[in-house]
Amino acid sequence: MSSVKGWLRKDISLRPEHRRALAVVLAMLSGLLLFLTFPDANFTFLAPVALTPLIVAVSMIHRPFPRFFLGWICGIIYWLGACYWIQDTLATYGDLNLGLSMLALALFALAKGLHMAVFGMAAGYLMQRWWAIPSTAAAWVAIERTHGPLGFAWLTLGNAGIDMPLLLRAAPVVGVYGLSFAFVVMSAALAVVLLRRTRRQLLWVLPLFALYLLPPVPERETGSQQALLVQPNILDRDDWTSTSVRAMQDRVFSLSSSGLRVLKIIGNPLVLWPEVPAPLHYYDDPGFRERTHEFARQHKAWFLFGTIGRTPEHRAQNTAVLINPNGEFAGHYDKMFLVPFGEFVPPLFEWVGKVSNYAGNFVPGEKAVVFPVRSYKLSAIICYESAFPHLVRRFVNDGAEAIANLSFDGYFGNASARRQHLLLARMRAAENARWLLRATSDGITVSIDPAGRIIDSLPVGVAAALPARFNYREEKTPYTKYGDWFCVVCAVLALAALAPELLSRGQR
Repeated sequence: MSSVKGWLRKDISLRPEHRRALAVVLAMLSGLLLFLTFPDANFTFLAPVALTPLIVAVSMIHRPFPRFFLGWICGIIYWLGACYWIQDTLATYGDLNLGLSMLALALFALAKGLHMAVFGMAAGYLMQRWWAIPSTAAAWVAIERTHGPLGFAWLTLGNAGIDMPLLLRAAPVVGVYGLSFAFVVMSAALAVVLLRRTRRQLLWVLPLFALYLLPPVPERETGSQQALLVQPNILDRDDWTSTSVRAMQDRVFSLSSSGLRVLKIIGNPLVLWPEVPAPLHYYDDPGFRERTHEFARQHKAWFLFGTIGRTPEHRAQNTAVLINPNGEFAGHYDKMFLVPFGEFVPPLFEWVGKVSNYAGNFVPGEKAVVFPVRSYKLSAIICYESAFPHLVRRFVNDGAEAIANLSFDGYFGNASARRQHLLLARMRAAENARWLLRATSDGITVSIDPAGRIIDSLPVGVAAALPARFNYREEKTPYTKYGDWFCVVCAVLALAALAPELLSRGQR
């Protein structure tokens, strides 16, 4: 360890080529550590130090473009490792051969790595200043918040803290980005130590102790409401016939009815079907529509299920429909945040086949919907929408007292993407202090409490119905009420800290 510190001391002179080589190795190491932080490796203890090698690397280099390049290397390695499953998904379901699916993954990693590249360039400058630690963390959060608007939201660094009770106290206040900030503060602080900077800079770590002043995560509670989460184990296929569709419907209705009877769910339970990769056409198929009404009426159940919706122009939408216990249509929600290559093909990428086989390109919905369920309120988010903190808090801020997540993860096979996706849903529950009921077609089906804990679950690849107790909750967290204000503050602080460098370069 002492030899490492010796290499990093500012008064130790390294040959330029050795300095560059060491910086590249450190950047690659950070990419690897970030990848190992998340499922399936799950070495979450690495989260507070994962960015330290990259921060040290960009601090050793004094020009913007090499810093940009170091961040890009780190980002490429991280996204290749974390999202390796994209290649297999596109090869299996997107009609791409091995070469093209590998190319698509490479292009994805190159594009996503640009976020880390910008961070590397910013951090290299910020780490030279006395405000290095908080400004570097602020820059990370500001850049991290751009992932969703710029194409693909996935695995925010703060998600690694879902099982860390002290850090998780921040989630209901500042969202997952607050946890990200804390992790980067720790990484930057370690970098300050390794770089032999003045120890007074470490005083910036002291505000993290304010976490002890925040309310602890909610205790476990016994739910008084009943739900049945149906996992029908239906896989994607492109050879559906009227006979096979009817058989599929018979099987899922039977599984649901048996679950309600055998599990002795009484009263007016909530029955959730997942997003199903099959031609379930509530609007276009009168027979299926009547069966859904009759099922809800027979069991006196609130019945929420995924179906293919239609716009007035008859274009496909990914839709959740609610039927009340009287067998009447009670509302619908059209998915607003669609999956690239799964539900639509972005412009310029027509050569990449669409993953979904059972419908054409989807049209996004336009509004958040809160369903009335007796005297309570429920909202549905569909699959990938659980990756967007600002979207989920919008539903809750509009009045949702519980969240249903209808999903299909079958395209992932047994890849780590299933566990990664679940991690995102758990954080959404913690941010908003809401029960989240997650029904998937073939796993992972779970109930999640307001602290992000998994309470009940079903294994992957089985057809089963999961009884789940939960509660509706009215209280809104600060994050629910005020949203991503912390990201805005971080963006302002980061730009203010970078302003001297930006202005000086503009005058050259």
